[in-house]
Amino acid sequence: MVTPKVIAIVGPTASGKSSLAIELALRLNGEVVSADSRQVYRGMDIGTGKVTTEEMRGIPHHLISIANPATETYTATNFTDDANAAITNILSRGKTPIICGGTFFYLDILRGKMGAAPVPPNETLRRELEALSTDELLARLTNLDQRRAATIDTKNPRRLMRAIEIATALGAVPEVVETESPYEWTIIGIDIEPELLRERIARRLEERLANGMIEEVVALHESGVSWERLQSFGLEYRYISKYIQGDITEAALRTELFYAICGYAKRQRTWLRRDHDITWLPFPVDSIQTLSHLQSSGFMVR
Repeated sequence: MVTPKVIAIVGPTASGKSSLAIELALRLNGEVVSADSRQVYRGMDIGTGKVTTEEMRGIPHHLISIANPATETYTATNFTDDANAAITNILSRGKTPIICGGTFFYLDILRGKMGAAPVPPNETLRRELEALSTDELLARLTNLDQRRAATIDTKNPRRLMRAIEIATALGAVPEVVETESPYEWTIIGIDIEPELLRERIARRLEERLANGMIEEVVALHESGVSWERLQSFGLEYRYISKYIQGDITEAALRTELFYAICGYAKRQRTWLRRDHDITWLPFPVDSIQTLSHLQSSGFMVR
């Protein structure tokens, strides 16, 4: 029996993952499955960098805008179930699944490299945790599970809250147990120089602010998403929420958010560099080179 082939596009934020995924989907009769823990939420469009209908160029995108940020908590277990269902559906129609997004933890779970704990969201605990700083969250996790606290991304409030939630329910976050994936994976990484990436992050941030990112956060709050919940989404939503509430100036918003995104990109690169299954291609990504690599992996290129 032939193992189904699945492509994943990875790279730090602002490296051009989405555009490459769409270009490949056009050439490979493919569809895109988003692996982004924030793009699943409706109304969080500009801040998360969701591709527009025009940018999709007719390519179907799965797992975008499927949850309500005010009332739903989308977990890694939800993603695993939904992504596997989307991949099965895409393959059943003779098309190529292309996974693309910046939540590489999700991708690792989907590939069987990590496990998702079957712990449902604890909304009461979540509301309590959303009011805490990342330092306070880390201290609380350390009291529950020192092993997990030593390895977690300490700057990611949502990851910290989920770890506390799991440790509270199970006593500790379970150890990683790898499982065999039902798919044959080809993973393409976009390798971009740090200084060029910083320039792209700065330019993208200014574009998003000009295109209404602050107004987007105002609208989310007015629709029922609390300030604490918005801040728990991190980065754009955290700093803009602080700005709207008068906790920081506009100048501080731009400066602090820029450095926070750069720090996030650095952590993404660190996470990816430990994965030796990734084939790295230099930025700007050469689609011909990418397709050549995919052909050598057994993909039929139109």
